[in-house]
Amino acid sequence: MSSPPLPPPAPPPAAKKKKKLYQTIASSRSPVEGDHTEACLLLRQRESWCGLVALWMAAHLRQPQLSVAMETVVQTAVRRGYTAQGEMFSARDMALLAEELCVCKAELLSGGLSGRNSAAVIKHLWSGQPVLIPYDEDFNHEPCQRQGYRAHWAVASGVLLSLNQESVNDEYAQPDPSLPWLYVSKGGHLPCPTTSTEVYILAKQGKSLRYQLWSLDSVAQSNGQLRTMDPQRANDGNQYVVPEGGVEAGLAGQAVLLHTRTQPQEPQ
Repeated sequence: MSSPPLPPPAPPPAAKKKKKLYQTIASSRSPVEGDHTEACLLLRQRESWCGLVALWMAAHLRQPQLSVAMETVVQTAVRRGYTAQGEMFSARDMALLAEELCVCKAELLSGGLSGRNSAAVIKHLWSGQPVLIPYDEDFNHEPCQRQGYRAHWAVASGVLLSLNQESVNDEYAQPDPSLPWLYVSKGGHLPCPTTSTEVYILAKQGKSLRYQLWSLDSVAQSNGQLRTMDPQRANDGNQYVVPEGGVEAGLAGQAVLLHTRTQPQEPQ
């Protein structure tokens, strides 16, 4: 940052109510990779924090691991003017926040998650790097299409590719003992396949208790049709930070690739 940080404004009512909860979490638990109990506690209080929780989870995937308090994520987003109630309706703001808090390069993708962008997402996940993706969340947390009424954020941290048997290189991969049709890396630098008949991403949403496998096509379709805020939410009397052009300009067809490795990955 070229300019000094702005002085923190008075926290909004929602932030005041949850300050004690943040302090309790920060003092009693040390978040680790894959542990999002803190996120679940926070999201039960306010569902609109999903983007900040997704970023919080992604921060702990950084190599070497970086521990960031959830309180710091929320306070920084409010102070920078990216959010008022914890919402994140701008992928560009999310990228800026990620670079500041995760000490990494955040690459903003636009133009949808198909074609060249699909290939970029696959390659990025294959290298072990997380991706932050806005989408419409169904009742089971999977992608759906609700015009943005159910807009949420998820963090993707892995990819599953459907390949022809002939394209599997035994030098780099071996069958899983329990699922012989599933090949896993032997360690080291496994080349990313250039063709795949089906692609699934391993993703987690802040309210979900576990990772889920979503087809990249369904994610791309959900991500591309984010157009408007839920009218009920827009008229609930709260102030929200929405970019010029609305939800569609801020989220539709966009994702944030986090280049979290600050050191070369050593072969295993």
